[in-house]
Amino acid sequence: MKQADLGLSLTTKKTRKREFLVQMERVVPWAALVGLVLPYAPAAKTGRPPFPVETMLRIHFMQQWFTLSDPAMEEALHDVPLFREFANLGWDKRLPDESTILRFRHLLEAHKLAEPILATVNELLRDKGLMLKAGTVVDATLIAAPSSTKNQSGERDPEMHQAKKGNQWHFGMKAHIGVDAESGLVHTVRGTAANVNDVVEANALLHGEETEAFGDAGYQGVSNRPDANEDVQWHVAMRPGKRRALDKTKPLDALVDEIERLKASVRAKVEHPFRVVKRQFGHVKVRYRGLKKNTAQLVTLFALSNLWMARRALLALDGQLRPKAANAA
Repeated sequence: MKQADLGLSLTTKKTRKREFLVQMERVVPWAALVGLVLPYAPAAKTGRPPFPVETMLRIHFMQQWFTLSDPAMEEALHDVPLFREFANLGWDKRLPDESTILRFRHLLEAHKLAEPILATVNELLRDKGLMLKAGTVVDATLIAAPSSTKNQSGERDPEMHQAKKGNQWHFGMKAHIGVDAESGLVHTVRGTAANVNDVVEANALLHGEETEAFGDAGYQGVSNRPDANEDVQWHVAMRPGKRRALDKTKPLDALVDEIERLKASVRAKVEHPFRVVKRQFGHVKVRYRGLKKNTAQLVTLFALSNLWMARRALLALDGQLRPKAANAA
C-alpha cells in the first residue's frame, strides 16, 4: 500500500498554512478553553463515543481561520492531512461529519460561550502584561449580508438593514469593537444591524476601568449621551471639513491640527483587528441568518485575532521565539 493511501503527508515544506497552525497551536490556551466548554459537552451513554472537546474546538477554530462552512470543513478534514493533524485526528480514526460540526457550534451558541472564550483569551493576555486598561479606542465596520431574495424563505434577513457609507449603500450588519488603546487588542464586541449609528453603541464598548476613550468623527456628542460615564475623558476626532478649514500658518490652528494627528495615531490601533478578521481570516460576509449567530461568530473571530496579533510576544515570553524573530515585522 502506498503511503498516500494512509493519508500521510510526506512534504517537508513549511507552507504558510502550516506555519500559521503551528503558531496558533502554541498560543491558544487550549486547556482553559476546553475547561470552559467541557461542562456543557454531552456524554454518550450508548453508541459511539463523542469526539473530544479539544478536537471539536480545533475544528471550530479552523472554520473561522479558513472561512469554511460545516460541509466544507467536513470535506477539508478528508482532503487535507494538515487539518486532521491539527485536530488530533489520525488517518485511522473516524472523522466528524458536518452534522457533528454543526451540533458543536449550536452547543457554543446555546450556552453563549463566545463571550467567555474572548474573556479567557484576554485573561491570558492580561496575565502576560500584553493588555492594559487605561484607554479604549472604539470603531465599527460593516459586514455584508446577502441582499438577494432568491432563497428558501423568499426574503432578505429581516435582522439585517441598509446603511449608507459615502455615496454607496450597504446591506448587512455592523461589528462594533472596543480595543485596548496601547496594544490594539479587542476587549468588547457588539453586533447590530447596519443602520444603527456608531455613537449609539460607543459607551457600551467601554470595559469600565478606562479613563480615556478615542473615536473618529462619527462619535461626536458621545460624552453627552445618557449612558456616558463622567469619569471617562473622550477624545473624538474633529469633523474632516472643519479640520481642512484650519489655517496651519496660524500657531493655534497648527496646534489643533497636531493634536488631531496625535489622536488619529491612537485611533489607528482599532483598524488592526478589522484587518486581521477581514483580510487574514477572510470574514467579509455574514455566514448565518440573524444577528445572534453572526455576533457570536464575530466575538470568536476577534478572540482569535487577539491571539494572532499577540502571537510573537506570546511566543517570545514563552521562550519559543528567538529575540531577532520576535522583532521582525
